[in-house]
Amino acid sequence: MTPTVLTSVAPNGAPARGVRRRFRVDRLTLAKYRFCYLGLIPVFAIYWVVRLEPIGRTFVLSFYDWHLVRALKPFVGLDNYRELARDQNFLLALQNTTLFAVFVVGVSVVLGLALAVLLAGKLRFTAAYQAIYFLPVITPMVPMAIAWKWVFDARHGILNYALSWAGVPPVGWLTSPDVAMWAIIIMSTWKVLGYNMVLLLVGLKNIPATFYEAAAIVEAGGWRLFRRITLPLLRPILLFVIVISTINAYNVFTQVYVMTQGSQAAPGAPLRVLVFDIYQNGFQFFKMGYASAEAVVLTLIVLALTLIQLRVIRVDGE
Repeated sequence: MTPTVLTSVAPNGAPARGVRRRFRVDRLTLAKYRFCYLGLIPVFAIYWVVRLEPIGRTFVLSFYDWHLVRALKPFVGLDNYRELARDQNFLLALQNTTLFAVFVVGVSVVLGLALAVLLAGKLRFTAAYQAIYFLPVITPMVPMAIAWKWVFDARHGILNYALSWAGVPPVGWLTSPDVAMWAIIIMSTWKVLGYNMVLLLVGLKNIPATFYEAAAIVEAGGWRLFRRITLPLLRPILLFVIVISTINAYNVFTQVYVMTQGSQAAPGAPLRVLVFDIYQNGFQFFKMGYASAEAVVLTLIVLALTLIQLRVIRVDGE
């Protein structure tokens, strides 16, 4: 017996009304998608010109002896990268930047989480505290660096003045290479602490209350409640904070440049960081190819650290 196929056809042979309606809906959906993608073309074009194309050119320049004022720019392959491995200034900058990133990210995330947990509770004037902690985030870096430069001043700084009450002799916070990096770490941690705190506070407030109600039934509280419920549910926003903080820490430049220049501060060489080394090689010595190789190495370091953080936190959550 041959099966029959039922089709929706009008008596005059035209397609049924449902088919025509579905065809009109599909055309409308297609028009919406076309409008959206056409509207995004300028955004993609700007992103290409501002972001992707310069990144690609940086990778290409890293394989050339590209001097800004020389007509001859020969291809040198991996010579720039080999020279980086022997460059003491680059190795010092990498060491200083890594030290800076480890302490700034670690301290700012831990303190930010502690403050977020504190403000998430029933605390009076929570909004005022949030504004106070977030104010350094929205303040430009240059004036803040200049202000902290005077705070750390060895002769007239308020910090040494406060320490003198306890009988502590004056400390050359920015004139001693052994102490100057820690002074910059303190200033940078203070600058980003409010940003991490606000993000983590948003994550804490978005945790459903049903989890805590269930924990109250089994009389779980304190550190056990935080470790078993709060921290796992806070993992996505915590990952975001750690990744963003790491990227920003490895791109440190402004506060180091402002606070380590001039008569009040130590020479910039002992406190050299990666972005400053890239700036000096590219715009002072005009070695654009060499500076591009440094920029590529910095990009690969940040990318590798980001992938490791994503992997570690994802594995811990499984």
